[in-house]
Amino acid sequence: MDKINQTFTSEFLLLGFSGYPKLEIMYFVLILVMYLVILTGNGVLIIASIFDSRLHTPMYFFLGNLSFLDICYTSSSVPSTLVSLISKKRNISFSGCAVQMFFGFAMGSTECFLLGMMAFDRYVAICNPLRYPIIMSKVVYVLMASVSWLSGGINSIVQTSLAMQLPFCGNNVINHFTCEILAVLKLACADISLNIITMVISNMAFLVLPLIVIFFSYMFILYTILRMNSATGRRKAFSTCSAHLTVVIIFYGTIFFMYAKPKSQEFPGDNKLQTSDKLISLFYGVVTPMLNPIIYSLRNKDVKIAVKYLLNQKAIQ
Repeated sequence: MDKINQTFTSEFLLLGFSGYPKLEIMYFVLILVMYLVILTGNGVLIIASIFDSRLHTPMYFFLGNLSFLDICYTSSSVPSTLVSLISKKRNISFSGCAVQMFFGFAMGSTECFLLGMMAFDRYVAICNPLRYPIIMSKVVYVLMASVSWLSGGINSIVQTSLAMQLPFCGNNVINHFTCEILAVLKLACADISLNIITMVISNMAFLVLPLIVIFFSYMFILYTILRMNSATGRRKAFSTCSAHLTVVIIFYGTIFFMYAKPKSQEFPGDNKLQTSDKLISLFYGVVTPMLNPIIYSLRNKDVKIAVKYLLNQKAIQ
């Protein structure tokens, strides 16, 4: 009976940045400001993509989905992180940890697929412009987005259920500021081979496969652009892809560092590595969603025009 009780954990303790108490207020202010920018920037993009008829195209439909995803992703973890930083309340219930892990993994998986879908959309628009309305019809791009959300959710259900059914033997201290799956797996006192195998399969499906689609899409796009005779046409084609490509580089650059090789076992005293993992996780979890609307707004004339139009309409009202 005692052995069974030792394997059950009713709550977890998130260490976060408790090792740097003097910096916690600075982290609180920094994360709060970034979170408000995320809500505002992505919210404006969603409203613009819905109410401005000029943005009723596949590219902006995907962008609206990406903005909504970023809001959901950050809202699943940032508020609790802010509370822990300001109140020093670092415990989270077992079910709360499972929910946080599910949303974090689901949103990350879905974003990988969405970025791949957006690259394919740009490939069709630039390489097959005459057939673009047929290939990327409303039914097709809505189905593509739905598949992204559904597959991300299913992947997260599998990963979360496998992780949370593991025995933890009383060890409930997570050296992270969220219930990040790799940090939770380190606490397990059982064989996690199945988790590692499913994580590798997940990485292949949600990291490698979309990245292959993105790579070949942009190879064909680059080939098509270089064959254009018009300098204006080349600039326009580059401008429609540059924002998406920038987001892809930032997102995949950070997330590959964290998930390309699941690190379930690390040396307990390797604090520098653990701190760097937290900062990188914070970067792709907060900074990237904050940069997305900024990048798309600065590099896209249609978005800037739509946002200005909406702001002018509100000002008039």
